[in-house]
Amino acid sequence: MTIEMPNLGLALPEIFLLSMTCMVLLIDLFLNDKNRVVTYLLAQLTLLGTVMVTYSQISHDTVIGFSGAFIRDSMGDILKIFIYVVTATVFLYSRDYLRVRKQFKGEFYVLGLFGVLGMMIMVSSHSFLTLYVGLELLSLCLYAMVALNRDSAVSTEAAMKYFVLGAIASGMLLYGMSMVYGATSSLDLGEISKAVGIIYGGTGSENKLVLSFGLVFIIVGLAFKLGAVPFHMWVPDIYQGAQTPTTLYLGSAPKIAAFAMVMRLLVDGLESIQADWQQMLIILAVLSLAIGNIVAIAQTNLKRMLAYSTISHVGFLLLGFIAGTEDGYASSMFYVLIYSLMSLGAFGMIILLSRSGFESDNLSDLKGLNERSPWYAFMMLLLMFSMAGVPPTVGFFAKLWVLEAVLNVELVWLAAVAVLFSVIGAFYYIRIIKIMYFDKAEGEQLPIQADFDMRIVISTNALLMLVLGLFPESLMAICEKVIS
Repeated sequence: MTIEMPNLGLALPEIFLLSMTCMVLLIDLFLNDKNRVVTYLLAQLTLLGTVMVTYSQISHDTVIGFSGAFIRDSMGDILKIFIYVVTATVFLYSRDYLRVRKQFKGEFYVLGLFGVLGMMIMVSSHSFLTLYVGLELLSLCLYAMVALNRDSAVSTEAAMKYFVLGAIASGMLLYGMSMVYGATSSLDLGEISKAVGIIYGGTGSENKLVLSFGLVFIIVGLAFKLGAVPFHMWVPDIYQGAQTPTTLYLGSAPKIAAFAMVMRLLVDGLESIQADWQQMLIILAVLSLAIGNIVAIAQTNLKRMLAYSTISHVGFLLLGFIAGTEDGYASSMFYVLIYSLMSLGAFGMIILLSRSGFESDNLSDLKGLNERSPWYAFMMLLLMFSMAGVPPTVGFFAKLWVLEAVLNVELVWLAAVAVLFSVIGAFYYIRIIKIMYFDKAEGEQLPIQADFDMRIVISTNALLMLVLGLFPESLMAICEKVIS
């Protein structure tokens, strides 16, 4: 009997990241608080090395390994590189915030890196088993990151809510996967896709019923992880309750991994029953667009407002999947990449404007920002315009291409609903601009203090909204190429 060794080269980026993260964890044990910057630098070095390893392996070929449990393709490579870059930026934005509040601990960076490993596994999953392992690794890291500030009752409460609701959602997803496994006798997404096609092409009514129930539970689990209505109840509380660096991490890179999870489950595994999950996604998308945009108008806390904004953006993201075409999937991929950059910049501005003993997380804290710093007021304006979908920022094209994909499959009413709620949502973004430029500041306004690298990166982040808006075709071409 011969034992075939798996091709470890397929998972070289994951192996490198895991090895380096374990090394960072061990080194951090021997560092005192004064030398904690070493942990930060090693974390950034780890992400840089992982980018280089992943980039060196980029290929147009799709390779499946580890007995069908792992897939490496060009879509996964691009998504992973974006995850690394976004996470590195999160670490940079968070550094001074955590240091000033005496929260500059190695745990934040180690948990962040293990979370990235979970996202990478999700992106490259070709089996229910690996997908669930990656999802749980990411989720456990996020629960711990939300609870990192142990002295804060608000953060502890948010972590408990997130843990309980997350466990329920994971159970739903696992139950749905088990039912699909029962109907198809396989965990491999490729085999599941073939089996589902055979079941729906034949007369096995019992298996059809089991598959339908399994699909419902899978959609519920996915909707929770995405933060779609009516499974959105955790998003505002966790965004507001967690420390801003954790909210920044939670609201950016994991959204890219969630997109990959939907692609792997619904497109790679269950595309044969697209008509069934398409109807469910339509309901989730319309509710998310409506609740997200309308409730956001009533918010006075900036982090909570951005949480409802996230819910509305998830509604737009789902539109590409509802279209069910390669153009739709590519437009959704473009949308999630752009959204992660917009979210990164918005929460980065909250961190920039915060200082010791003061959280700049209320709308009133932005009053008179133009008088204090015209440059950063302009950066925030670009970010808000992009989130609202105002040309010539890239957010306009992200929404335009998703709507175009929906129109191409003749769902005109759905596109009209999306445009209507997008116009309603523009109100609360433009309100922030009005507050920055036309409202007088309250009390003494201290100058904005930040390190040079923070100033450069956050300015670049915001200016990308304009640059990508002027030249959006290159990124969209990459998305179309890797999806096809």
